[in-house]
Parts: sequence; C-alpha cells; structure tokens
Amino acid sequence: MSDDHDHDHDHEHHHHLRESESYYAARTKALESLFREKGMIGVDTVDRVIRFFEHEMGPFNGAKVVAKAWTDPAFKARLLADANKAIAELGLKDGIEGENLRVVENTTAAHNVVCCTLCSCWPWPLLGLPPYWFKDPVFRARIVREPRGVLADFGVSLPEDKRIDIWDSSAQVRYFVIPERPAGTEGWPEEKLAALVSTEAMQGLGLVSA
Repeated sequence: MSDDHDHDHDHEHHHHLRESESYYAARTKALESLFREKGMIGVDTVDRVIRFFEHEMGPFNGAKVVAKAWTDPAFKARLLADANKAIAELGLKDGIEGENLRVVENTTAAHNVVCCTLCSCWPWPLLGLPPYWFKDPVFRARIVREPRGVLADFGVSLPEDKRIDIWDSSAQVRYFVIPERPAGTEGWPEEKLAALVSTEAMQGLGLVSA
C-alpha cells in the first residue's frame, strides 16, 4: 500500500473525527442549554463537574499511587494485596467506579495490559474519564487477539520473551497497572516521579521514561 494512500486514509480519518467531535460538542451544548432552561441543572452545575474532574478525580491520583508504590515497598505490598484499603491510606477515595480495584505490577518478566471487552469499565477515581481508545470497539477486539500489534500502535515494543497478561475490567472488578520504574530515577521525590506517569502507562498501553 502506498504512502500516499496511507496519508489520504489518515487525513480522512482525522477529518471524520473532527466532524464527530464538532457534532457531539454542539449536541452537548444544546442539551446543557435545554436543561438549564427547564431548571433541571443550575447555572454552575457543569462548571462544578468540570472542576471536580480537573482537581479531584483524574490520572494525577493514579500517578500518586504509582509513585508511592515505587518508593515504598511495604505500601506496594499492601496495594497488591488490598488495593482499595491501600489507596485509602493516601487520602484517596475509591468512590463509584472504583470499588473492587485490583492492582497488577509490570516486571522484567511480565507486562500487564487492561481492557474491557464488553463496554468500558474504568477506574474513574484513579484515572478520571476513560480515553477514546479504551472505548473503541476495534481496540477491545484486537487487544485480546494481537496484543503486541496494539502495543506497537501505541509505541510500545517489548522483548519477545516478555509475557503479556491481559486483564478484562468489568462491573465486578477494575484493574490498575503499576508500570516499571524507569532507570535513573533513584532518589527522586514522589512528586517528580508522579509527573512521569501517563494514563496509558497505568493501563499497560505505555511505558514510563525518565
């Protein structure tokens, strides 16, 4: 397949994506106006929700957990044994969509990847809103069949002898990944370590680099 064809395909894909985003943005705005007009929500309701996801619920919580696990082996052991109880030690609430959390750890021998093959079950309190790729039917179908190919699409290349474990989140249990700590970060404070951690890394679709 030619590069020109690939370029045209990518351009068309991004064009449709922008059209879709514009459509849903306009629809959301219309619904918000309608709900306000009918008195179903207050003027500041949407702003409060946005502030909540910006400052209280988001991937910064998960990154804080990862940094603590990297620097405190005893905490990591408790996290792997009882995730909900351990994150409560950090003052974080599991809340709705965060109950029955299970944590798995990436090592030199095994790499963990999280998906949800039925819908988009996601640990909201630790990671905030689920990204578009997690809800994509193509991603959900491919990740269990060809995980290395999907990881390559995300820029992740693993040694052939490294085992890949796929964890299927559900309404009963949600999964969270402790990525491998990058070399050269010994002695770093937790805040600096947390800044390295991405949402993708905490679901196994990314690696952490210093």
